[in-house]
Amino acid sequence: MLLFAVMTCMAPLARAEAGWTSQARVIELIPLGRLYYEVRLDVEDNPSGCREEDGFYVNYLAAGSDKMFDLFVDNIRNSLRLRVYVTGVCNLKGYAEISAVSASPNR
Repeated sequence: MLLFAVMTCMAPLARAEAGWTSQARVIELIPLGRLYYEVRLDVEDNPSGCREEDGFYVNYLAAGSDKMFDLFVDNIRNSLRLRVYVTGVCNLKGYAEISAVSASPNR
């Protein structure tokens, strides 16, 4: 029983579904002193199934993470419409991991 409890606590990630979210705007962008930054989006459809429907994260070491961060900042400045691709991984906070961001003009 103790082994199960230890393994459960050590499991850093949960699995969910991958896919594109609906278009959204940035509610909050949170650079952290951890290995990732967080972003909250006003999405209506998030296929991830993670606990926090509007919470997402990007690992600083992931390819293109700096470009995605720039798109989030541009969204805040210019009210672009964004969609993010969730990988199917949820972190312990219940946020969905992002591997891509798509931006389009607000019309």
